[in-house]
Order: sequence, then C-alpha cells, then structure tokens
Amino acid sequence: MEQVETLEHKWYAVYVKSRHEFQVYERLNKKQIEAFLPIVERLRRWKDRKKLITFPLFPGYLFVRISKSAQERLSVLKIKGVVRLLSSLPEDPDPIPDEQINSLKRLMENKEALDPYPYIDKGQRVRIKGGPLKGVEGILVEKLDKHLLVLSVDVLRQGVALTIDAADVEKI
Repeated sequence: MEQVETLEHKWYAVYVKSRHEFQVYERLNKKQIEAFLPIVERLRRWKDRKKLITFPLFPGYLFVRISKSAQERLSVLKIKGVVRLLSSLPEDPDPIPDEQINSLKRLMENKEALDPYPYIDKGQRVRIKGGPLKGVEGILVEKLDKHLLVLSVDVLRQGVALTIDAADVEKI
C-alpha cells in the first residue's frame, strides 16, 4: 500500500524587492497562490495638494499560504520580484501561526489608523528620526506601554534618559 503524504498549507513570509509588494501580490493572485498583503492608508501632503496613499504595513514583505513542498515553494520563488521566503535555517522556511495572520486581517478589516512601529529590543542601538532630537543616537534601555521608549544617549560618556514616541526611533 502506497502512503500519500498530505502537506498542510501554512502561512510564510515572503521578502520582495524594494517597492514591489503590490506587483508581487498581483502576480501571486494570477497564479492562484493565496497571498496576503497588509496595507495602511496615509494622507500625504505636497505643496499643492493632499492625497490618500496606500502603503504596505510591512515594507518589503507579504505573506503566502502554501504547503512546504519544494514544488509550491519554487512556484512562489519564480514570481518576478520575489527575493526569498524567510527562514532561520537554509531551505526551511519558518511558518507563521494562523492566529498572527488572522489578527492582522482583523486589524485590516477594522480600518483603524495603524502606524507600524519598528521592532526593537532592549540593548539595541537606535537613532531618533524625527522631531527636535533628530539624529541623536543611543541604546534602548526600556520599552513602556508599547508607545514609549526610554533611550540612553551617550553625551560626554554619561547616560541621559529621555522618553520618546516609538514611531520616532529607528534601528541603526
């Protein structure tokens, strides 16, 4: 008796070329590969006008639901604009739990004003990217309430702590 292996479909993160998220998403749909691209809308202002622009929530990434079979992975990797599937081990993409994707989908349906925050851990070097302290660098000491950061800044070899909005900080 021949044993047939059934491969479960799971979500995987796909890294794509810069600014190719929407094109890759369309190409995956045309190939009938289930894909998910979380997006946010932001009002952009120019000197002469304002316009609502759609951006990927996670620039450079989207998600696909496929089995782990080499054939299905290859069908994704052959899509123009796809760089690779995210993995911690070579040739073994890391699945994303359904709950995380479902939560993202619910956030997208809710249409709340989402603002992506940088994923930063304690001890990482960071730089302030906006406001009067733009360009100041330091080490992240503590995260507070998901929205605030306490930063240790090197000034004359002494630490200075300040509280700043997470949206104004980037990894170095």
